[in-house]
Amino acid sequence: MRYRPISPALLVSELTERITAITARRRIAVAVDGAAGATNTTELADALVDPLRVAGHAVLRISANDFLRPASLRFERGKEDPDARYTDWLDLGALRREVLDPLAEGGSGRVLPSLWDPVRDRATRAERVELPEGGVVLLDGEFLFGAGLAFDLSVHLWLSPAALKRRVPDRWALPAYERYEQEVDPTALSDVVVRVDDPNHPARYEP
Repeated sequence: MRYRPISPALLVSELTERITAITARRRIAVAVDGAAGATNTTELADALVDPLRVAGHAVLRISANDFLRPASLRFERGKEDPDARYTDWLDLGALRREVLDPLAEGGSGRVLPSLWDPVRDRATRAERVELPEGGVVLLDGEFLFGAGLAFDLSVHLWLSPAALKRRVPDRWALPAYERYEQEVDPTALSDVVVRVDDPNHPARYEP
């Protein structure tokens, strides 16, 4: 794979241009996917907010971490089960129903910004947000691709196997990331792939 070194600021600029070029959709869903704690998915999604607003888009930031299942379901097989981390932690049905379906053509545009507080293990009771036409949802998280979630732009922050082992904070979860790489191959599914072995010196994949 061929990668082009790119500064974080230029990456944000290029992604902003890519998002604003999406004109065939009334509302836009953007996903930034990568290993939690080892890639800067949150920072990248946050950095896109202001440039998109300057470009005239209403923006709603959403974290997949606010759509986890209750602890009783996530930890049914223990708190350090990599297979559960991969298949059972994220409430894909809720993300689809509460966030992505309202963005679809003919959807209501009323998006639920959060569902579950994983720290307090209780519903957030958040109110729905009306996203106007031209609005953008920026969603960050892990294991977002390959499960049928519909995004208008998919960005994957990729780590080499060595960097993943070096940087992932939950080492017990390594088999989950390896399984994701093997079964889903997120680099093949993503519109934009960024190598982030060194988070301060990313490189964008050039096909």
